[in-house]
Amino acid sequence: MLKGHARQLERLGWLIDTSISGLLFVGLLSLEQMHRNTGITRPDDWRLFGLGVVAAVAWPILLDQLGLYDSQRRKALLEMLLRLAIASVLSTALVAITAFLTAAPVARRFPFAFGFSQLVALGLLRVPLVSLLRAVRRRGRNYRDVLIVGSGPRAVRVKDVIQRHPEWGIRIAGFVDDSDVAVDPALGDERVHKFSEVPGLLKEIVVDEVILGCPLSMLPSLRPVVGVCAEAGIPLTLLSDLFGDDLPPPMLSRLGSLSALSFAPVRHGRLELAGKRVIDLVGATTLLALTAPILGVAAILIRATSPGPALFRQRRCGLYGRTFTCLKLRTMVEDAESRKTELCDLNEMDGPVFKIKQDPRITPIGGFLRKWSLDEIPQLWNVLWGDMSLVGPRPPLPEEVEHYATFERRRLSMRPGITCLWQVSGRNELGFGDWVKLDLEYIDSWSLASDIEILLRTLPAVLRGSGM
Repeated sequence: MLKGHARQLERLGWLIDTSISGLLFVGLLSLEQMHRNTGITRPDDWRLFGLGVVAAVAWPILLDQLGLYDSQRRKALLEMLLRLAIASVLSTALVAITAFLTAAPVARRFPFAFGFSQLVALGLLRVPLVSLLRAVRRRGRNYRDVLIVGSGPRAVRVKDVIQRHPEWGIRIAGFVDDSDVAVDPALGDERVHKFSEVPGLLKEIVVDEVILGCPLSMLPSLRPVVGVCAEAGIPLTLLSDLFGDDLPPPMLSRLGSLSALSFAPVRHGRLELAGKRVIDLVGATTLLALTAPILGVAAILIRATSPGPALFRQRRCGLYGRTFTCLKLRTMVEDAESRKTELCDLNEMDGPVFKIKQDPRITPIGGFLRKWSLDEIPQLWNVLWGDMSLVGPRPPLPEEVEHYATFERRRLSMRPGITCLWQVSGRNELGFGDWVKLDLEYIDSWSLASDIEILLRTLPAVLRGSGM
């Protein structure tokens, strides 16, 4: 069965992906040279050879780091496609950087064409294969037998989840508890084995995995069961909601020589966050280059129409509350901050935020800049510096953060952004509570795809002149 040849399948996957990447590289290179009528480049050109090695090897290495050579049995198809897209973006970036550093004789568009071709070719290979395997599992083939430790509500939840996903191909071999009577009647007629029966049970039936679905209070009594599974080489899965729903799922980490479970509020993979940073760097650099003339003209108009500097610098709270200097084009009179207390009664936003639609401190040119979101352009420097991201919760003022409730501080658990879900979902029409809710929703469900969606929704808002 497939589950008995996981290591061989992983090696085969590496070989296939490397071969496809290499063939795509050679094929696209040949098409490009034919299109340019340059003839075939000498095969001993070390620059093309080095670029080809990076192109062929980078993709499988990235797929391995993203866990796509591990079992995809319990993973959603959309998650797999997203990880393929992340690998494609990072692979394209590596090929482009290599081509630039080595001055390889390829067109500038070549890395992007190669990355897109990789994504299409390997995506078309994986999606039908995963779909076929899921169809096979629904028919009772290629299954895995699991033993569930516990017979209470958590064990019932495990059972229900498994039964709702027949495409996983998982069969429940039995339940184990400190008594042979189920704690939760919802288990029905399911047989429950005692802990002492586990060694003999492993000899009688096949067990591919043991899932610990018991309450926190039972963990001390599980040592014999864990020891038996470790001796027999059977994988153990521990549900991470031992402390209820108050903590997010943990990540495996280390504290020196000690293994640890880290309950981080932001549960995102390092490679996914690296992909977000790549998008930030490429996007901010491109936008700065395109908007440089606009910045120059805007700075001249600001200085010509009102006294004071063209740039407005303000302390804002970034990741985990660390302050940084946020840059914007100045849209208000020079003494706007000192006049804020005079306008408190005109505040139109609830909570600790201060906002007025028709703010009397805004200059005529400032109103134009705000209408078309041009005042936000200098924040691209904050993105390049690493204080901000293109997409993320808006950076609050320190005095606003001082009035945050404890749960509202979780908005600071992700790098702030120039645009966010709140800004494309109604902005000033929403209260502070809805603003926080949208930011927390963004943090909890973050993905590169959601960032791209928000960026695409931001563009029409800017073109409509509805402000940022």
